[in-house]
Amino acid sequence: MEDAAGWDEGRRDEGVGAGIGWIGGLENAVTVGELIERLGGELVAGDAQSVILAVSGAAMAEGTDLVFGESPASIAEAVSSGAGAAVVPIGFEPPSGCELTTIAAKHPRLWFAKAAKLLSAARLLAGIHPTAVVSPSAQVADGVSIGAGVVIGDTAWVGARTRIDAGAVVGDCVTIGNDCHIYPRVVIYRGTSIGHGVVVHAGAVLGADGFGYVRDSVTGAYTQFPQQGTLAIEDDVEIGANSTIDRGALSETRIRRGVKIDNLVHIGHNCDIGEDVVIASLTGISGSSTVGKGAILAGQVGIGDHAHVGPGVILGGQAGVLSGKTVETTGTVLWGTPAKPLREYLRELATLSRLAKRKKE
Repeated sequence: MEDAAGWDEGRRDEGVGAGIGWIGGLENAVTVGELIERLGGELVAGDAQSVILAVSGAAMAEGTDLVFGESPASIAEAVSSGAGAAVVPIGFEPPSGCELTTIAAKHPRLWFAKAAKLLSAARLLAGIHPTAVVSPSAQVADGVSIGAGVVIGDTAWVGARTRIDAGAVVGDCVTIGNDCHIYPRVVIYRGTSIGHGVVVHAGAVLGADGFGYVRDSVTGAYTQFPQQGTLAIEDDVEIGANSTIDRGALSETRIRRGVKIDNLVHIGHNCDIGEDVVIASLTGISGSSTVGKGAILAGQVGIGDHAHVGPGVILGGQAGVLSGKTVETTGTVLWGTPAKPLREYLRELATLSRLAKRKKE
């Protein structure tokens, strides 16, 4: 087996057996001008040809780093740092004699975050590690990086510039779009489809059988109900470490564009999670439930089967939605089980506390 020292840039486009690695020079670096072209913004000081390799906090920034500032204090720290460039709010006037390359953007923090993703992608070298097993019928697009011990099944399809890290398993007939990052030990079951720009963190399992069984009332034995549907994950979704999403039983489970899922989340079969939903750690969503666009589910939320959480609903930590119930309160934090507006929940707690105190007295 060839060690990591053999993964050099000169071999990156040789197909099966080629190496992968990270750039050591500036040939794949990104300039400030290129970042502005991709992300918008305006150059208000410095040189558009300034080379940027990474993002950093102002205190630790070096000459090829990008920093950002939003408040007066953080802006002052950014522009006086050792960074190569800074992104600041629109309307900022660089101090006299400022030589730091400075970009003005409407939302500097968002601009900075998007730049970080572009810089990370620019550092990737394509290739397939010698220990990876890639089916001859799989299709791997240009610029893909496939790490050690990866398995890619029959008729799978991997889009351009996608990175699949060590030990991941991509099943038969799986499709993965462009610019995705599949971290180590991810398992993607047969037939799952993944859009563009998706990030799946280590240990996640996508497309496993749902928890559906039929009970024999005479013997008490359970027989699995067919779990032969699909899982569809749309563009720009991020799935946290060790999270699990089941395939549909006879139809599909769908995770819509822009959903962000924390670590240790479970989503059951036949669920439909709307665009830009945020789901925090240890949340469980039972089968055939739906979550509307823009909803926020805090940690340890529990949702029963065939429940519906409406668009924009906010469920606080450990809130519960009972099976078959619909929650459609928008803009108000819901708490407790069954979930209810926070003020109502707190009033009930206060009432119980008073009753307990009176009984004790």
